[in-house]
Amino acid sequence: MTPSTWYTTLPSPVGALLLVSDGRALTGLYTEGHRDDPRPDPSWRCDPAPFREATAQLAAYFDGETRPFDLPLAPRGTDFQRAVWAALREIPFGDRISYGELARRIGRPSASRAVGAANGCNPISIVVPCHRVVGAGGALTGYAGGLDCKRRLLEHEARFAVVGSAAGCDNG
Repeated sequence: MTPSTWYTTLPSPVGALLLVSDGRALTGLYTEGHRDDPRPDPSWRCDPAPFREATAQLAAYFDGETRPFDLPLAPRGTDFQRAVWAALREIPFGDRISYGELARRIGRPSASRAVGAANGCNPISIVVPCHRVVGAGGALTGYAGGLDCKRRLLEHEARFAVVGSAAGCDNG
């Protein structure tokens, strides 16, 4: 019998990452201490091979490359959750938006609490950048990987977004 779930762990600047796949697409990426961190089941197969591209793109991300992730993803959730997660992928590297703004972007301006709940259920952190959503006044609120991890991811992106934008300036 072939396993239907593969996993690997990857060291990162924000701690160990657990990557999970169905063999075709990334189905989970959990930071160390993530509140919904699944424990690998004995039926899961530990194998880094299905994660080569994800590993390469995560390494580039942590090295400061600002390009979007381009990976096959298969998050499991409701239609509403998947709409929120798709909108998260449209937030550029280094940007931050509020839950209210995210609700407006999906056409549900009065659903900021539901958007927050869907954001909190995101099974593919970092690649689906739920850490880029902040409270109304810019306050760091809610992150399944912990607020310290969210802060570190945002600081990382801010540092490289500034460097990336300055590199393209023509001071001519």
